[in-house]
Formats: sequence, structure tokens, C-alpha cells
Amino acid sequence: MNGFSLGELCWLFCCPPCPSRIASKLAFLPPEPTYSVHTDANGTSSLHLTERADWQYSQRELDAVEVFNTRTSRGNRLGCMFVRCAPSSRYTLLFSHGNAVDLGQMCSFYIGLGSRINCNVFSYDYSGYGVSSGKPSEKNLYADIEAAWQVLRNK
Repeated sequence: MNGFSLGELCWLFCCPPCPSRIASKLAFLPPEPTYSVHTDANGTSSLHLTERADWQYSQRELDAVEVFNTRTSRGNRLGCMFVRCAPSSRYTLLFSHGNAVDLGQMCSFYIGLGSRINCNVFSYDYSGYGVSSGKPSEKNLYADIEAAWQVLRNK
């Protein structure tokens, strides 16, 4: 049955039988957080990665990654990351990552991507992923991207 047991299929479609709940159960697979954000006495935030984040660069590149939080219209705290790969670039890519990773797992990829295409990369964690609060859902997803877009426009 495509890797689903009978019990899992019952849970998926019957608890509760609402289409948005079914979509959420299938679409959102948040991993255990692979990073944390530490703020010092001066209010400066720094990124700390776990081993599962698979960091491929030096501490210098990690220190250049800017991390911060914003709020969504639904009241969730949203973890954001700005990777300045090309300081002279006029362009920044807004990147929405996949459904089973968080910013910590994507950080190395963002540096490689931005360096290769000569632009900066801005990304965010969905509600319920990484350091973001709330639960993953379709409604929260729309609020998440709207908040990320607003932060990027004002950056």
C-alpha cells in the first residue's frame, strides 16, 4: 500500500476527515530543529548549527549569516535567514525551502547557490519548523510567506 499501514491510512483520512487536515498531514513534515539562534547582551543574534545541519563551510561564512525573527499576521514567530553571498549584488532571492527541512539544513546550500548565481539569499522557516512557533498548516503557510516578503521588502 505505498508504504502506509492500514492504521496510518485510517489516521490520515479519518482523524478528522477535513481536507485541509489531510493536506497538512501529507504536506508538512517538520524535522527536529537543526539549529538554534543565540542573542548576546548587545542584541546581536548568531546561528548555531547541530551536526545534522551538515555545514560545509568555515566559521567565517557561518558568522556572515544573519538570523532574526519576525511575526506573521497569525501571531507566529518566524525564523528568518539572510545570506549575503554577493555584497555588491542588487538581487536577493526569496527561497521557500522544501517541506521536510529547516533553515539549518539549507544554510550550506544557500551559500553555494548565492555564490554561484551572484545574488544574496533570503529564506524563512515555516510555522512549526526550526525556531518558528505555531503549527504547520496551509493558512499559516500563506501568512509565513507574506511576512517573509514584507521583511525582505523592508531590508
